Amino acid sequence: MTTGRGVLAVLALLLTYLLNPAQAAATASAACATDPATPKRQLRAMWVASVANIDWPSATGLGAAAQQAEFRSWLDLAVQKRMNAVVVQIRPTADAFWPSPHEPWSQWLTGTQGGNPGYDPLAFMVAEAHARNLEFHAWFNPYRIANHDDPNRLNSTHPARRNPGWRFAYGGKLYYNPGIPAVRSFIQDAMMDAVTRYDIDGVHLDDYFYPYPVSGQAIPDAATFAQYPGGFTDVNDWRRNNVNLLIQELGRRIHAAKAHVKFGVSPFGIWRNQSADPLGSATSGLQSYDAIYADTRRWVKQGWIDYITPQLYWHIGYTVADYKVLTAWWADVVKGTRVQLYVGQAAYRAGVDANWQRTAELSDHLTYNRQHPEVRGDIFFSAKDVKANRINSISAMTAAHYTRPALIPEYGTAAAPGAPAITTATRGAGGVSLSWQGQGAAYAVYRVDGSPAADPCFFADARNLLTTTRAVSFTDAGAAAGSTYTYYVTALNRTHQESGPSAGRVVTGGGGETFSVVVDNQDPGFAATANWGASAFSGQRHGADYRFAAPVAASDPAWFSAAIPAAGSYRVEVWYPADPGYNSATPYLVAGQTIKVDQRSGGGAWRSLGTFTLQAGTGNVVGVSRWTSATGYVIADAVRITKV
Repeated sequence: MTTGRGVLAVLALLLTYLLNPAQAAATASAACATDPATPKRQLRAMWVASVANIDWPSATGLGAAAQQAEFRSWLDLAVQKRMNAVVVQIRPTADAFWPSPHEPWSQWLTGTQGGNPGYDPLAFMVAEAHARNLEFHAWFNPYRIANHDDPNRLNSTHPARRNPGWRFAYGGKLYYNPGIPAVRSFIQDAMMDAVTRYDIDGVHLDDYFYPYPVSGQAIPDAATFAQYPGGFTDVNDWRRNNVNLLIQELGRRIHAAKAHVKFGVSPFGIWRNQSADPLGSATSGLQSYDAIYADTRRWVKQGWIDYITPQLYWHIGYTVADYKVLTAWWADVVKGTRVQLYVGQAAYRAGVDANWQRTAELSDHLTYNRQHPEVRGDIFFSAKDVKANRINSISAMTAAHYTRPALIPEYGTAAAPGAPAITTATRGAGGVSLSWQGQGAAYAVYRVDGSPAADPCFFADARNLLTTTRAVSFTDAGAAAGSTYTYYVTALNRTHQESGPSAGRVVTGGGGETFSVVVDNQDPGFAATANWGASAFSGQRHGADYRFAAPVAASDPAWFSAAIPAAGSYRVEVWYPADPGYNSATPYLVAGQTIKVDQRSGGGAWRSLGTFTLQAGTGNVVGVSRWTSATGYVIADAVRITKV
């Protein structure tokens, strides 16, 4: 709608949609009244933890079928809560949830490290997530080897057992030594195996870098510092540099292998306190910069990562680490960078901790996020706590913030795909069935009440967004009987840039199906002689290309045929790309009549030729003739025939 905005602004936006849909999508919210409760783009995800069987699998030793059924249920929960991504732990303790050539099978699958689960869990999980159009972010713990300190309990082939100099024990656990260059290279190789072999959408590291401090213990890496000082004299700066190198190098390798895969980190929520560093936050908690040698602010400012998800696991008003204070601080850190900010939310604390007994605590976090547009979404720890919904906290949050689906924030600068074309839109007993053609990696389906004129504001937020899907069909089971709707579809590429919308398809509220068919020049219903060339030059084309021919003193028409279900009145519309050099009097042939169209202008949209009486049967319905005295190519691209 155009409420509160000038008509000229909306007309300008309509023109922009035709000429530059990506720019239009970026500016639509500025020209239209939007609802902050239904944002168009927002990452919504939950962590699915495998270490110690926190979430999945629920226990070791389950059969393949039981493990798969459990995982499907977690994905179904994500869909039910209108999430659009999952972050799944696939390398929890220097082991693997896939057949890795570098590390043994994870003990959390079978109960025995190195035990084959009988299938490829990672391939299964990625396929199931994508079938629901959920992004799959592969979660790795980089340095942790074991939650015990006995190397003899490791699988006999474990790299940490074969290379005892690579590890150290600290605080009752085993870790890879981040200061050894061979270790850093090996850790990257182990993770990159999953990146190169599987269709994951993101690489996700958690907050475990150097181990969290244990009172009375020192990290046993003095000999490593002496052997590989790297020009450093301060051991703390050296440790931070070791982690920095891992982040830099891994990010470069990921993007070199697959440019569309995002690299993200979920660090401890405090970088440094303001009392220790004027650039820090107004907090007084543990500092990841000093305690675990994670210089997370630098990773953002240097652009070494694509997104950051600080674990802001504290309630609003907590004096040591106030949620609002830290959210504002992180928003300021990412401002002006290309790094996206998602907030790690403590679903596990709701209804458990004394300060988390308010049902609205989590919901209030997301409400506060609206004050900082740099916050692009949220990830909840963890799946079992989302499911538990203690004190109704998850239900309250989703009711306030997740009433509509949302597109994932776009990443990078890739060009958006071309607009798809809806080919069928029919009402039946199960709802309205849509199908379309397009070149997207995924699609977004929008529904507008009634049959109003096209308006870019329909797509400025998610109020009209029905679903996203990787399929080329969708049934709107929620379409009310007797109601008239207009449907639109957009195409999304792998990094979520969105095309302009398809032409709208109106489905009336009648009890039966409404006949409407689109015939593109690439469809079986199109026929033309070899005199007609093909071109994809114009961005205003319908589908992949269009046909063109020079005018001659002979008809030689290109024909669009269709199966007309019953004799009656039908509206005939045509689509063509316009160009100043095209024909000013292109003859269209319909039901014995000739209608001339100036194809120098008015392209890239459906243009009505009028309403005609058509007879039942299959045959040529619309022709584009070459017989015209005007100069310039005549164009045949697509037609739409709708019963009225």
